Amino acid sequence: MKRPLSVLLISLLSASAWGADLMSVYRDALEHDARFAAAKAQRDAGQEKSIQGRAGLLPTFGLTAGTTWNDNTYAGGDRILIGGSKSESIAFNNNSYGAQLRQPLFNRAIWMQYEQGKLQTTLSDTEFVLAHQDLILRVSEAYFAVLNAQDAAEALRALRTAATQQLELAKKSFEVGTVTVTDVHEAQSRFDLASARLIAAENALEVARQSLAQIVGKEPEGVAGLRAGAELGRPQPDDMRQWVSAAEHDSFGVQIQQIATQIASREVARNESGHLPTVDIVARYNQANAEASGFGGGRSENTFRTIGLELNVPLYQGGVVTSRTREAAALLTKSEADLDDARRSAALAARQAYLGVTSGLAQIKALEAAEVSSRSALDANRLGYEVGVRINIDVLNAQSQLADTQQQLAKARYDTLIAQLRLSAAAGTLGEEDVARLNALLTGAP
Repeated sequence: MKRPLSVLLISLLSASAWGADLMSVYRDALEHDARFAAAKAQRDAGQEKSIQGRAGLLPTFGLTAGTTWNDNTYAGGDRILIGGSKSESIAFNNNSYGAQLRQPLFNRAIWMQYEQGKLQTTLSDTEFVLAHQDLILRVSEAYFAVLNAQDAAEALRALRTAATQQLELAKKSFEVGTVTVTDVHEAQSRFDLASARLIAAENALEVARQSLAQIVGKEPEGVAGLRAGAELGRPQPDDMRQWVSAAEHDSFGVQIQQIATQIASREVARNESGHLPTVDIVARYNQANAEASGFGGGRSENTFRTIGLELNVPLYQGGVVTSRTREAAALLTKSEADLDDARRSAALAARQAYLGVTSGLAQIKALEAAEVSSRSALDANRLGYEVGVRINIDVLNAQSQLADTQQQLAKARYDTLIAQLRLSAAAGTLGEEDVARLNALLTGAP
C-alpha cells in the first residue's frame, strides 16, 4: 500500500494552445502557492531542531578577561608604618583572563532534549509531506471546479439556445393560430429562467477561475477538459478494509500524531530528570597579574590550571520539578488521546473516500444512461410537437431535463476523481504520480 514519499520527477509536455493541463497548473502551484511556501519555510526551520538538541551533548568553551584598577589606603593606628607614616596608599592594576571547557558526562535531561530535537525534525519533514498532499488536493479540487463550472455554463448555454429556438417557434405558431398565447408565455418563461441560470453559472465560473489563480499565482488562459470516453477505474486494491487499515497506520495525520506522542513521552522523561544528578568534566585556565605602587609595591603573577569532575545533585527546588513532570504526564495522556482520534479520523476519511469512488462510478454509469434517455426524450418531444401530439411545455421540460442531467453527470465525474485523490491521501500514498495519472485523462495529454 505504501509508496515512496519522495516527489517523482515526471517530464511532460508544456501547455499547448488548448490551455493548461493539470500537471502544468500543479507545477505552477509548487512555485507560487503561498501556503506551500510557508510549509517549506516551516520545514527548513524544523531542520534546526536536531542541531539544537545535539548542541547540549557537545562541549562548551568560553573565554573571560577583566581588568581592575585598585587604589587602597592602609591605616596603621598607633603603629608607625614603614617610612615613619601612620598610613600608606597602594595603587595597582589587576588584570586577569581565563578559559573554561565543560563536557557533560551524565545529564539525562539534555539527552532527552537531544531525542526530542531529532523527533521534531522528523515531525517537520512529515508535516511538509502532508502540506504537499494538501497542495495536490487543493490544486486538483480548484482545477476540476473550473471544469465543472465550464460544463455547467456550457449546458446552460445549450439550454438557452434551445429555449430561444422554442420561443421563436412558439411565436410563429401563435401567429398562424396553431398554439395559444399560453405556449408563448411558457416558452418566454423558460427562456428567461435559462438566461438567469446562465448568468449565475458564468459568475460561478469566474469565481472558480479566481480560486485556481489564488493557488497558482496566475489565471490560466484555459484549462484542458476530460477526454471523451475517459475511463475512471475502481480503487486498487478494491477492498475498503485494506484502505482503512492502511489509513490507520500510514496516514500522515496519524504519523504526525505518533511523533507528537513520542515527543511528549520524552518531555516527561526530561522533566523527571530534574531530580537526577549531573556529572561534567570541567577544565579551567586562569591567569592574573598585578603591579602595585606604594606600600609593598611590586608585580605579582598567578596562573591556575585545573581539570576534574563536577557533580551537581539537586535536592530541593520548591516543587517545580514534580509539578512540571505532572504537567508533562497530563500532556502525554492528551497526545495519546489525540493519536487515537487521528486513527479514527483517518479510518473514517478512507471509508468516505472509498465509498465516494465506488458510488461515484455507479452514479456516472446511471447518469450516462440517463443522458442518452434524456436526449432521446427531447428528440421525441420535438418530433411530437412538430406533428401536433406534444405541446410546448413538453419540449421545454425535456430540454431542462437534459441540461440538468448533463450537469449532474459532469459533477459526478469530477467528484469521483477528487474522491480517488482523497482515498490515496487517507492512506498516505498521494503523490505527483497521482497527478500524472489524472492528467493522462485530459484533452491533449501526452
